Amino acid sequence: MLAQLIAFLGVSAIVIATPGPDTALTIRNTLMGGRRAGIFTALGVSSGQAIWTLATAAGIAALLAASEPAFLAVKIAGAAYLIWLGIQAIRHRKALSAAFSTAAAPRGTFRAVREGFTVGVTNPKAFILFGAVLPQFVNRAAGHVPEQMLLLALVSIAIGLASDSTWGVTASAVRTWFARSPRRLELVGGAGGLAMISVGLTVAVTGRQN
Repeated sequence: MLAQLIAFLGVSAIVIATPGPDTALTIRNTLMGGRRAGIFTALGVSSGQAIWTLATAAGIAALLAASEPAFLAVKIAGAAYLIWLGIQAIRHRKALSAAFSTAAAPRGTFRAVREGFTVGVTNPKAFILFGAVLPQFVNRAAGHVPEQMLLLALVSIAIGLASDSTWGVTASAVRTWFARSPRRLELVGGAGGLAMISVGLTVAVTGRQN
C-alpha cells in the first residue's frame, strides 16, 4: 500500500499543481476579497471534491467513468459555470476597485465557499483524477478496497487544499500593488474573466481521456 500511496502522490501532485478552474477562481476571489476570501474559496473547492471522495470510496466514480453521458453531464455543467463566472467578472470588473476600498464590504465567506464548492464538485479534472486515475493505484489483492480508495482520495484533497491556499496567499501578497491603480484592477477583472471563459470553453471541447 505504501508503494501505491507514494506513486499516487506523485501523479496527484502533477495533476493538481497544473492551474485550472479552482486556481483561477481562488486567485479571482482573493484579489476581490482578500486572503480570507481566497482561503474560504479553497476550502469550498476541497468540500466539493469531498463529494468525489465519498463517491470514489463507494465505487460510484468508477461506474461514472464507464458512462459517457454521465461524464459529459459533469463536464458541461462545470464548463457552463466557469463561463458564467467569467462573463460576470467582465461585466463587473470595475467593482474590483470597490472591493479594495477600506469602506467596501469584503467578499462574503459563504459566497466564496459556495463558488469554490460548485467548481470543486463539477471540475472534470477532479472527476478524471478520482474516477479514472485513482482506481489504478489500489492494491486489490490486499483487500479493503473502499478504505484504500478513501485514503488516496483524502490525500489528494489535502494536496489540492494546500495548492489552492498557496495560490490564494500569493495573490494576497500582491493585492496591495493592484490596489494602487483602479485601471490595473479593471484589467485584472477583465483578464480574469477572459481566462475563466477560456478555461470553460477548453473544458467543454476537450475529449474524454481513456
